[in-house]
Amino acid sequence: MSRPRTFDEDAALEAATIRFWEHGYAATSVRDLGTCMGLGAASLYNAFGDKRALFTRCLDRYLDANMRERIARHEAANPPRRAIEAFLEESAERSLIDRRGCMLVNTALEVAPHDEEVGAVVAERLGELEAFFHRCVERGQQDGTIARRARPRDLARLFLTTVMGLRVLARARPEPALLRGAVRQALTLLDPPAAETAP
Repeated sequence: MSRPRTFDEDAALEAATIRFWEHGYAATSVRDLGTCMGLGAASLYNAFGDKRALFTRCLDRYLDANMRERIARHEAANPPRRAIEAFLEESAERSLIDRRGCMLVNTALEVAPHDEEVGAVVAERLGELEAFFHRCVERGQQDGTIARRARPRDLARLFLTTVMGLRVLARARPEPALLRGAVRQALTLLDPPAAETAP
């Protein structure tokens, strides 16, 4: 019979998430994780598996509280076009406030090119954001608020690229006018031409 865990799993995962977010995947050792989580190496492996498995859980924990929460909130509260606008606007504002950047974007830059398994995890999670934009574009085209000439998949990928760019750019140039201007320009691609909106 396995022994019951004697530590707070939620608190341990939160500590590991913050460590990965602030220091990156490669610069975080198993010893670092054990220290911040209050666990010995054996307990850490028994509870969470190896470093990559723990990182995946931490990344999903981060996304549940950030990207996924925002997707669900904006889709529930807004019509399709406004959901896209609100997500991009919020991305710009968050980028100005939290200089740690987005954990998902940070990992895409730091680890994905050198670690195929982590890269696959990152690509899959980025796909969730692309799918959100794709849904909104298709629905906006159906209700007439988004240009029907646009290809939904292309627009979704452009907005994904915009979010990634905002998060990266803000690390070096956290300038409100720069980020907000980029969002405004990207959103003009949603505008239907006059011929589509004329009665």
